[in-house]
Amino acid sequence: MEVVIKDTYEEMCRAAAEAVASVLNAKPNAVLGLAVGNTHIGLYRELVRMFKEGLLDFSQVTTFNLDEYVGLGKDHPQSQYYFMHENFFKYVNLSPQNIYMPSGTAKNYRAFCAWYEQRIKECGGIDLQILGIGTDGHIAFNEPGSSLGSRTRIKTLSERRLAEIKDLFDEGEELPIYAITMGVGTILEARRIILLAHGAAKADAVAAAIEGPVTSMVTASALQLHRDTIAFLDREAASKLKLFDYYLWVQKKRPGAPGY
Repeated sequence: MEVVIKDTYEEMCRAAAEAVASVLNAKPNAVLGLAVGNTHIGLYRELVRMFKEGLLDFSQVTTFNLDEYVGLGKDHPQSQYYFMHENFFKYVNLSPQNIYMPSGTAKNYRAFCAWYEQRIKECGGIDLQILGIGTDGHIAFNEPGSSLGSRTRIKTLSERRLAEIKDLFDEGEELPIYAITMGVGTILEARRIILLAHGAAKADAVAAAIEGPVTSMVTASALQLHRDTIAFLDREAASKLKLFDYYLWVQKKRPGAPGY
């Protein structure tokens, strides 16, 4: 796994946006896997800026989002669709028919999950998957203990996860107990993956994912098995990496490497 450490969140987001742009410039009809979370707001802001400046074109791009809360419609302010629309979709020229998101209101979830997997294949697979990481090291809604070969499916959210999201919902509103999510195995089939993490709260999870053992208890650790993953981190998120200084050294010397 390649590790890129930047001094600030803003620098990290710019570097990640450049990685996305390199894929789109090489393949205008690329398939992107998208993620939701506060960490990604800065990335989407950068991509929108690049689009408005004429540096990116999303007209041929297809997107697949990672997950959605079961029971939430598109208009719910805590739905993944609402987040994507408010932070990205409405600002760029993505074709609506090329936007795919897990449905929180499907009538037959088993059938929908199978269709979602098949649709990714029909579109040629995901060229670049964007990820975040939870404080317990999870990716998408693949809670600790999830199979590293898992596919798109329904997951029961942990009590820890419910405690984390409780304040996002109105008082007395029923919290979503389940989520539909791409599996770890689905994610690992992407040709390229970028993981973003910022802040000291993510430092333990980042260290476990990048330098710890590959384990289902830290589903992000499965990215160690992927052939082309880049972790974009700010200094706080990277602060507990044992090889912190080495990653900075590699980052500095990589442009001069033969064949780079």
